[in-house]
Amino acid sequence: MESSFYHFIWFALFFIVVYVVYFFMLKSKLKRKKEKTIGEISYLIRKFHLDVRKIDYWKMILPISLINAFIISFVATVIMLFPVNMIWQLLIGFVLLFFLIYAIYEIYGRHLVKKYGKN
Repeated sequence: MESSFYHFIWFALFFIVVYVVYFFMLKSKLKRKKEKTIGEISYLIRKFHLDVRKIDYWKMILPISLINAFIISFVATVIMLFPVNMIWQLLIGFVLLFFLIYAIYEIYGRHLVKKYGKN
């Protein structure tokens, strides 16, 4: 019981820290006039053929930050649960990271198709 509470607290604190850092990093990236887009949004636009004119990049900072913070925090928490060698933890984390990135961005992309429509 105490161990699961410890892991939940670790996840929550790590999630908040990663979210805040990532949110302000994306916000400052959009403020610079050099870069007009974010890599994750560009990927979603290309993959789901979204209409670029309808997308508000400033409104997408929040969900992108939440998604990335969840993925990073969840992977970090899960690999801490396994008492195995560091090589196995890295392997588990690597596989889990790619699976979560693909799955969650696929779900979010389908949501954006419904919201913003295709070209």
